[in-house]
Amino acid sequence: QVQLVESGGGLVQPGGSLRLSCVSSGIIFSSYGMGWYRQAPGKQRELVATISSGGSTNYADSVKGRFTISRDNAENTVYLQMNSLKPEDTAVYYCKAYANRAYWGQGTQVTVSS
Repeated sequence: QVQLVESGGGLVQPGGSLRLSCVSSGIIFSSYGMGWYRQAPGKQRELVATISSGGSTNYADSVKGRFTISRDNAENTVYLQMNSLKPEDTAVYYCKAYANRAYWGQGTQVTVSS
């Protein structure tokens, strides 16, 4: 059974930092690209960042310079380091595995507010 489990969300003040984690199981993690998406209330889910199996990364323009996606294949984990957080970053953040089909985690809430 494939599972992706996100953690690390929470409430943070503007300008603060948060690190999200996504632990995978049931897939050969190192073989697949991974991504972080987010969905704010009333908005469509949007891509935040991706990291390929080879480690190349891409970011949405809105988070470039602030967010960093990384992976630890030994731990089957992909991370999203979020710095200089803004209220508009508030959303449920979802982990995605680009395997034989897309697999999604349950999401973790990130709220940026003073």
